[in-house]
Amino acid sequence: MTRHLSVIIPAHNEAEWIGDCAHALLTSDPLPEGWRAEVLVVANGCNDDTAARARALAGLAGERGWGWTVLELAEGGKLGALNAGDAAAQGPLRAYLDADVRVDPGLMAALVAALDTDAPHYASGTPRVAPARSWITRAYGRFWQTLPFVTTGGPGFGLFAVNAAGRARWQGWPDIISDDTFVRLSFAPAERLRVAPGYDWPMVEGFANLVRVRRRQNAGVAEVVALYPSLTVNDGTPRLGLSGLTRRMLRDPVGFAVYATVALAVKTPLFRTRNRWARGR
Repeated sequence: MTRHLSVIIPAHNEAEWIGDCAHALLTSDPLPEGWRAEVLVVANGCNDDTAARARALAGLAGERGWGWTVLELAEGGKLGALNAGDAAAQGPLRAYLDADVRVDPGLMAALVAALDTDAPHYASGTPRVAPARSWITRAYGRFWQTLPFVTTGGPGFGLFAVNAAGRARWQGWPDIISDDTFVRLSFAPAERLRVAPGYDWPMVEGFANLVRVRRRQNAGVAEVVALYPSLTVNDGTPRLGLSGLTRRMLRDPVGFAVYATVALAVKTPLFRTRNRWARGR
């Protein structure tokens, strides 16, 4: 019996990124025997040629034996795109991939192998911050990716996957800022898996953008805590502690200074944005 992995890619004005994302995905290693994959690119509220560029990749998908569907939604919004992708997906195993992420060749096969069980599970790969153009983003990212949230468990920013029993943990996607936090905390630490193959996740460039996105991330976590307080027992992230912070500061004083400055700036009224949702890069 053939089983399906459905990869859902919400894409809002991602013409610059969708090609690299799709090529990395479609040139993945073969999935375990008995598994097939489909991709659903959900272009939502785009005013660029994201959808056209995605459709142009149908030939490569066919050559690789992957199903390929491009959906277009007039209204922008990641949660609406996720709901539309889920409604059209065939596979009981679902992977949710940001359109600016590039996966390693072995990642999708590793996720399928990890999630091929009747028990509810969540899985992600080993994240890497993609090389940045600005020195300030390089410094911030260098320090940030040493934090326990990134180095332990499966943080899932940019990519996470669930099996059928795991997807049953929630119905439609709630209208919240941080979908990845909501899903991650819907699983106990023992139910969250991290596979060795990785993926590249880009950060925003420049100080002001880092502050805006960090504020949005903080607001997203606070929203999940306020709306779904019972999920907080599933956090499981180790505390950094003073000794851990000191060790990191001594190893990378410039990275620490940039990270701390961004964290302080988040608490000021500057750099605010009217957009409720903002890219991680």
